[in-house]
Amino acid sequence: MLERLFYPKSVAVIGASHNPEKVGHAILNNLIKHNFQGNIYPINPKENSMLGLKVYPDINKVPEPVDMAVFAVPPAAIIQIIRESGHNIGSAIVISAGFKESGGKGVEFEKELKSLAEEKEIRIFGPNCVGLINTDSNLNASFAGGMPAKGNISFFSQSGALCTAILDWAIKEGIGFSKFISLGNKMDLTEIEMLEYLRDDPNTRVILGYLEGVTHGEEFIKVAADVTQVKPVIITKSGRTGAGSRAASSHTGTLAGSEHAYNAAFNQAGIIRAESMEALFDFALAFAYQSIPSGSNLAIVTNAGGPGILAADSIERSKVQMAQFSRETIESLKMFLPPSAALLNPVDIIGDAREDRYRNAIETIAKDKGVDAVLVLLTPQAMSNIDSIAEVISDVYRKIDKPIFTSFMGGAMVESGRRILNKGGIPNYDYPERAVNAVEAMLKYNALKQSRKEADVIEYPVNKEKVKSIIDTSREKGEVNIPESMAIEILEAYGFGFPNRALATSAYDAAYIADKLGFPVVMKIASHDILHKSDVGGVIVDINNKQDVIKYYYDILSRAKRSVPFASIQGVAIQQMIKGGKEIIVGMSRDPQFGPLIMFGLGGIYVEVLKDVSFRIAPLNRTEAEHMVMEIQMYPLLTGVRGELPSDFESIHDSIIKMGQLASDFPEIVECDINPMKVFDSKKGGCVALDARITISHK
Repeated sequence: MLERLFYPKSVAVIGASHNPEKVGHAILNNLIKHNFQGNIYPINPKENSMLGLKVYPDINKVPEPVDMAVFAVPPAAIIQIIRESGHNIGSAIVISAGFKESGGKGVEFEKELKSLAEEKEIRIFGPNCVGLINTDSNLNASFAGGMPAKGNISFFSQSGALCTAILDWAIKEGIGFSKFISLGNKMDLTEIEMLEYLRDDPNTRVILGYLEGVTHGEEFIKVAADVTQVKPVIITKSGRTGAGSRAASSHTGTLAGSEHAYNAAFNQAGIIRAESMEALFDFALAFAYQSIPSGSNLAIVTNAGGPGILAADSIERSKVQMAQFSRETIESLKMFLPPSAALLNPVDIIGDAREDRYRNAIETIAKDKGVDAVLVLLTPQAMSNIDSIAEVISDVYRKIDKPIFTSFMGGAMVESGRRILNKGGIPNYDYPERAVNAVEAMLKYNALKQSRKEADVIEYPVNKEKVKSIIDTSREKGEVNIPESMAIEILEAYGFGFPNRALATSAYDAAYIADKLGFPVVMKIASHDILHKSDVGGVIVDINNKQDVIKYYYDILSRAKRSVPFASIQGVAIQQMIKGGKEIIVGMSRDPQFGPLIMFGLGGIYVEVLKDVSFRIAPLNRTEAEHMVMEIQMYPLLTGVRGELPSDFESIHDSIIKMGQLASDFPEIVECDINPMKVFDSKKGGCVALDARITISHK
């Protein structure tokens, strides 16, 4: 069906105009000017001819059904035309604004348009969009001010203005594109359909996108994960605000937000997120022109020391590695470089270097098995033949099997050299740091792609029936915050271990329970209305005798009543004191866009201050759980310091996956925290949950 949009045999421009200031004129002119090979039908009831073409009064007078109709008339007219068109329209681009984005009547217009399109089986871009460009079919069905060269980059965008700005940049820089797609309001066709279509498009090598939001989060992840196994997808996402206005009661809910959800979703789908439009196209050039390096070792060739140091510093801050040369490579470099040249990475071939020295250095370094890619830097010197150097780099690239990246630094003096590099398929960057970032993006894509190949999700044996019963009972009572004792039962049903415990309703009951459990013990206030017990002085640890148990029983009740006077208090929970191990947190918050967002980090009372956490969307496989653990800044503490044994990572990974399984099985759960959870070293093994909190949705 989308072939009629991207490769139409006929296009009708509804609202075509003689007036150069009208959108309908720009669209018609673009179709003619850029040599669209199909039939073009201008539609305007007040004209007979236009730009050398016969004009038709309405779509029903056109002598054939049209593959594509481009609308540049008001919303009410669009709806009337489609309603009366029969099945004369195969697909449509609605350029016009005045729909959902304008609110009020526009919302109703869009609903009506969507209903009509579904009834007549018309696929639509827009409304409120710039249009569509497909260089492969010479189709420019847009009001943009130009046409890019043919290339293998495809770009879709929610922002029409951004489309036109990027198009202008691409034309100026001579960067080739396959398709430019303006999504507009995404009434029908969304980023999901674009990913699916471009995955199979032989003229697209790399897919770029600008998004302000995702339409169907879970489907988006599924589709994108499939697409990124075939082609790189690079997306810039705007809007770095919170996920919504719902007040969060758990640590996970407080720390989670749309940014974490999008980053998690993109990582799991294998999407590279570009933090700026500059990065988006830096990365695009790398993927479009070069093969992905087989490893992370990058060699630098430069005619100036400063830029070489900048590049090396950037590498040290990234996941890229400085290549180490073999003795043979160093000896070979000595043979043709001047005595003052630097032979180790970066290789400084000195400011008077001409094309022959560049050629010899690049060819020699590229032969080294310890080099996976080469970054060539140039600053313009009086003796530099810049165009010849660019030609040499392009020629060497054609002869070697390793990617080359360049940074010709400067302005007017290097402009022609940059054009030569672009023509030769060499990505050039204004500054070395941007080149390093592009290489890092390629390595990240490769790593994400590999991790998706190990995407089998683990399912543990669990007791779903018990969990369902507890949740149903709580909902019937109107409870949103499940009592801690019940939350513990839910988590135990999913394989989480807790210390022995019991509820005391009197001081002497507490002393008896503590004695039976064995000292030391922990005492915690038990109240459905007090979620963060530490905040009200409701937790006391390491109690070693019955007299203290009795004393603290009254203290805890008194503090709770002072802090939350109207709280319903069930008593005081007495729990075994678990010593040793390190405190971690495993939690979940349900994101409105993507579903269950799983969190991992170091636990305890400071988690919201330190914010040293990582996120993924459930369900999870083991590789994703492993990456979550390694991503936190304090990961080295878990590996063991100063002679400590490493933590039991297998148990941590199991806990993360189990949390994801619980969240996937029960969409009623909107938040869940296990904080803290103690993880022991690899010799003792295991994890023990010390506190639990679960929030559910209303029935």
